Amino acid sequence: MSDQAPVGPVAGTKVPRFAGDPTFARLPRIDAVGRYDVAVLGAPFDAGTSYRPGARFGPIAVRTASRHLRPAYHQELGVQPYQTLQVVDAGDVSANPFSITEALESIQRHASEVLENGSRLITIGGDHTVALALLRSIRARQGPVALVHFDAHLDTWDTYFGAPVTHGTVFRRAFEEGLLIEDHSIHVGIRGPVYDALDLDEQDGFGFKVVRAVDLDQRGFEEVADLIRRRVGACPVYVSIDVDVLDPAFAPGTGTPEMGGFTSRELLRLLRSLDGLAIVAADVVEVSPPYDVSEITALAAATLMYDLTSLMAKRAEGATAGAVEGSLNAVQPGIAH
Repeated sequence: MSDQAPVGPVAGTKVPRFAGDPTFARLPRIDAVGRYDVAVLGAPFDAGTSYRPGARFGPIAVRTASRHLRPAYHQELGVQPYQTLQVVDAGDVSANPFSITEALESIQRHASEVLENGSRLITIGGDHTVALALLRSIRARQGPVALVHFDAHLDTWDTYFGAPVTHGTVFRRAFEEGLLIEDHSIHVGIRGPVYDALDLDEQDGFGFKVVRAVDLDQRGFEEVADLIRRRVGACPVYVSIDVDVLDPAFAPGTGTPEMGGFTSRELLRLLRSLDGLAIVAADVVEVSPPYDVSEITALAAATLMYDLTSLMAKRAEGATAGAVEGSLNAVQPGIAH
């Protein structure tokens, strides 16, 4: 964490939430602080989508919806994220809308620059293709990670119309490139028809376990949450949330909606169950504002990003408390706790 007290969002009691700087949650811009712990990055790119486009407008929509947040205190996680960590808005990547290869290179380069100071990263997509560039930047910085992937779809196709990199192939490519820690990654929320039963059968070979949406009904929250936690263990974790993991009733504004998904409350409960995991980076992708209704999807994405920041802050608080306790024990080895 930063040595100085973090600069937090502009208070809604001083400047109305519908006014002021249009950053995520009205946080300071990256160039307004000397050092930061978490950066929010926009990746407005959707040339990798296979159905409804529009996710290039996701970062703008999610930032706008984030004005609705009251981010001072997370009552479920019991943390003040923006007083614990210095969080900044790093703006948007300028990604070539006509070339997937060039766009991913730009996203990887920009993400790597943001990560140079040892911070963590939360990215607003964009379609899910952007996750490949982000995982490459994380791999270059610290090595492979365990992936917790919330999605209606597996995103492990080989190709689509001959294209090897799309929003439906990213995690197959990530596995092949050694970006993921083998046998420590998991898909959560999978549902709907697939092209072939082999699509499901291949997941073990790619190092994934699969939790279907219906498993939440059949196995319950505690068992599913425990499965996720045991799967990733103590590994550094990348959390990737495709907003279509939510049922279309709760996230209509997405490119590939799929019936039978999680409710907002179910997804938030599962996400908050990751409390204590070593989350080093995350993304929230596939918000397509042209298909949204009354900012339902954009607000869901903004809330998920706030929760991801809060999980990072709570782990940081625990690490600080552990360090303080360790130093006390070093000075007073007989102290009772």
